[in-house]
Amino acid sequence: MKKIVLLSSFFLACPVLGANEIGLRSLLEEMVDRSRIAEFPQPEYVCMQASSYDRRMKTPGNADWFANEDWSNFLRVEQNDGRREWIMMDVAGPGAIVRWWITGFKFNGTIRVYLDGSSEPVLVGKADELIGGDLFLGPPLNAERSRGRNLYLPIPYAKRCKITYDGPSPRETKDFSDNLYYNINYREYPEGTTVKTFTRADFKATTPLIKQIQQRLLTPGKNRLEIRRSVKGGTVTLKPGDSTDRMIRQSGAIAYLSIRISGENLSQAMRSTVIRAEFDGRQTIWAPVGGFFGSGVGLNPFKGWWRTVDQDGWMRCYWPMPFQSGAKLSLTNYGKSDVTVEIDDIGVASWPWNGRTMYFHSSWRGENEINVYGSDQNRMEDWNYVTIQGKGVYVGDTLALFNRSPRWWGEGDEKVFVDQETFPSHIGTGTEDYFGYAWGNEERFESPFHAQPIGSGNQTVNHTTNTRVRLLDGIPFKTSLQFDMELWHWNVTTMDYATTTYWYAYENAVGNGQTEPAGVAQKVGQIINIVEGESLQLRRVSGGFTEVQRGDWGASGGEHLWWKHGAVGDELALAVPIGQSGDYQLMLQTVTAPDYGRVRILLDDVELSASEDFYTPQEVKLKRLWAGGRHLEKGEHILSFTILGRNPQAKPGNMLGIDYIELRKSD
Repeated sequence: MKKIVLLSSFFLACPVLGANEIGLRSLLEEMVDRSRIAEFPQPEYVCMQASSYDRRMKTPGNADWFANEDWSNFLRVEQNDGRREWIMMDVAGPGAIVRWWITGFKFNGTIRVYLDGSSEPVLVGKADELIGGDLFLGPPLNAERSRGRNLYLPIPYAKRCKITYDGPSPRETKDFSDNLYYNINYREYPEGTTVKTFTRADFKATTPLIKQIQQRLLTPGKNRLEIRRSVKGGTVTLKPGDSTDRMIRQSGAIAYLSIRISGENLSQAMRSTVIRAEFDGRQTIWAPVGGFFGSGVGLNPFKGWWRTVDQDGWMRCYWPMPFQSGAKLSLTNYGKSDVTVEIDDIGVASWPWNGRTMYFHSSWRGENEINVYGSDQNRMEDWNYVTIQGKGVYVGDTLALFNRSPRWWGEGDEKVFVDQETFPSHIGTGTEDYFGYAWGNEERFESPFHAQPIGSGNQTVNHTTNTRVRLLDGIPFKTSLQFDMELWHWNVTTMDYATTTYWYAYENAVGNGQTEPAGVAQKVGQIINIVEGESLQLRRVSGGFTEVQRGDWGASGGEHLWWKHGAVGDELALAVPIGQSGDYQLMLQTVTAPDYGRVRILLDDVELSASEDFYTPQEVKLKRLWAGGRHLEKGEHILSFTILGRNPQAKPGNMLGIDYIELRKSD
């Protein structure tokens, strides 16, 4: 028999909330209110995050900024009824928990939630049964998704919230499977805000409403703002550089937008076709349609609360986009081939504009072939999703990437700085944790709050799309917001990485989204094989010997293949594996130094360079050698180097260093 999970020493009946009182009922209603998201919150809460992030993270720019032991880092430990309880979170009220995520392996411990200083927990249960289990509430508010356990039931409190875990700590047992990762988003309301603390009676009395909310979350199309008028849609074929526009007169709010595109290369068209929108004469939306609707590159169906992508290609969104005098919606083809665009009739709702109404924004930032450096924390970087100046609320994001190495790309944590914070109020435990799943799992999932429409690139060379929207866990900001994510890949490679963000803000707010057509016109997902020099198999060496040399010269992974003590005429032959037949562009990244020689370079007995000089006068440097294009069949190919001598200024040695080979598959 499962233990009772809802305890209360507060009330035996559920009192009626006051008109301005915040409680379980009001928060649930706010969660599915299509209009509230476009108004700055009242009262003006602050969104915070408690997590198990590595406490060694101290200084931006230092290696410690990318510390990665993000499990079981608790605030302290307390004794309670003869048991040790690790403190996950302990904050003063008034406030409310609005999003909760955990993962682990054994879950050999119980989570307890203590509210308002009570010695009895109001929620108690085995960690994996309470969060993402079925102990007291099922999906979609409480569910496991791709090994991430998520709880979205709001838990309000008037005075204090303390959360504990009594399982074994891996810091003591030295057993990694005892770990617990967690992220908890919570609101801090201004002092004096009236909040009705979560109780057993409240939960029981609200059960009918909870069932209604759960059903509404799963049927977004039936629960949109009331459409009062519409703007005619249509179908048009856009040649490269062409646009199609729709004008909306007078005041209102776009409440329903549905688009379908098709073309010769749909994956690229989803990146190269851009949606733009102006409200009251000011552009606030510029994003590829794939990113805007949460699909990413290609058609990747899912159903969420604010956006849906259907198998038949129709993409829909229900974000309210208010305006006072007029709006203009445009679609532009920045690709290299024709794209057919179908626009459904645009639904417009009435909107009572007031002093808290904000404009909807969606901005995009992307870059192809970003260098990532494995576990080398000295070379890691943060990727900026968006930086905003002004006042508003951050409400979600979509990440679309192409992984070029068959290892996990998303070890990095989110870092959100609000209103000029010197240290972020939100630090997470991994990119997949931020998006609600865990362990780099490739499993596709969807929910009202977050989705992985495609996860094929999580452990292999392919695409991945992760998306998350923020209902009660939106992040208000009064002067600025900066959202960064660590780029932490377990291999040295490159990625195509692009983020689309969603936010509401007052008129004068500005973001740093990219609006250059060249960025979206670039081919996404080009196959680039990086073969590390030190991983190449030796097929023959007629003189001297090879070894792996390590050093701080900027080489990939901090090491390269080193051939030394060879003489003029000696040959080194290495095996280069090709996994797929095709046309390739080749590039060799090599090492130069004062005692390095001149060599002849062949690939399968075809000359790539008759004489390449790797001498440099003073210090070790890297050199890129572009070797041109070749058709290569699947299988093993032989790359060989023959020593010709040395530069007259070079020291004796005739050495050679090979960092890596890049094989770029042509279209």
